[in-house]
Amino acid sequence: MLNDILARNLAWSEQRHAEEPDYFTRLAALQAPEFFWIGCSDSRVPANVVAGLDPGEVFVHRNVANIIHSSDMNLLSALEFAVDALKVREIIVCGHYGCGGVRAATEDLPHGLADHWLEPIRRLARGYAVDLGREPDLEAKRDRLAELNVVEGVRRVCETPILQKAWRRGADIRVHGLIYGLKDGRLRDLDCSIGPGHFQAETFEKEAAQ
Repeated sequence: MLNDILARNLAWSEQRHAEEPDYFTRLAALQAPEFFWIGCSDSRVPANVVAGLDPGEVFVHRNVANIIHSSDMNLLSALEFAVDALKVREIIVCGHYGCGGVRAATEDLPHGLADHWLEPIRRLARGYAVDLGREPDLEAKRDRLAELNVVEGVRRVCETPILQKAWRRGADIRVHGLIYGLKDGRLRDLDCSIGPGHFQAETFEKEAAQ
């Protein structure tokens, strides 16, 4: 299996070099992506492929079910690097329909450490139980929960001190929520984008003083 991967890599490298001789030289010289993508670890949803972007155009962080944990130092470190060092302009939280993490969060089965990781999705399911109850079947409920997880993820990214500090210093960064369909290969905008000025500490301080 490893030899197969190495052979595929060689074929890909030679093809890329033949099509664009300076491709690797250009990528090696500078990493300047405009997008930071927070997605699911699912092997069927590779960020640059589904978005139609070259590897140098998107900085990527992936985890099970694209969950935004405020204590996830891996995610926060990647977010800080993307915002402060790479100066990305667009942050995308992307989930997908048919998500195994969402399915596991809605099953009454033990999943080991994954059960701790997936707690935010179970919390969402409890909070939106009435809305989810209107969906026609279990698959539709899980797909709607996947959407809600993305929307919640956008909000939680915006609440991080990293984004708050960036917005206070005038950075024009926007956070978007997308959902990917495994059955049709399409990305859909969940219309939950947030830009500078939202959730800023000064807003809460002003409200508290009134």
